[in-house]
Amino acid sequence: VQLQASGGGLVQAGGSLRLSCAASGRTFSTYSMGWFRQAPGKEREFVGGITWSGLTTFYADSVKGRFTISRDNAKNTVYLQMNSLKPDDTAVYYCAADTIASTIHRLGRSPSQYDYWGKGTLVTVSS
Repeated sequence: VQLQASGGGLVQAGGSLRLSCAASGRTFSTYSMGWFRQAPGKEREFVGGITWSGLTTFYADSVKGRFTISRDNAKNTVYLQMNSLKPDDTAVYYCAADTIASTIHRLGRSPSQYDYWGKGTLVTVSS
């Protein structure tokens, strides 16, 4: 599985961005997908996730109500819509695939639960 995140950039506080993560492979629709972020000098942290069907999404408290994850399995793509952005949201954002989540009914929030990672995309929010 190869993942490629895109859509990052510079935005003012209060603005919006939509990140995309394109996946290769025919089994994308069976994977749960997650978004993580890593700010300079900080550990990688969970942002949100979506189950293989798209029926369940789950978020970190810091982004709940502002960020929305969705997916289009026909396009092998998962999205992260980010609204009301804050300077604290500045980070490199990564998408990741949890290939066994559907078989064990897991809503993964730890980086160690994800098997494949894309290269990140930088989001910078100016104040």
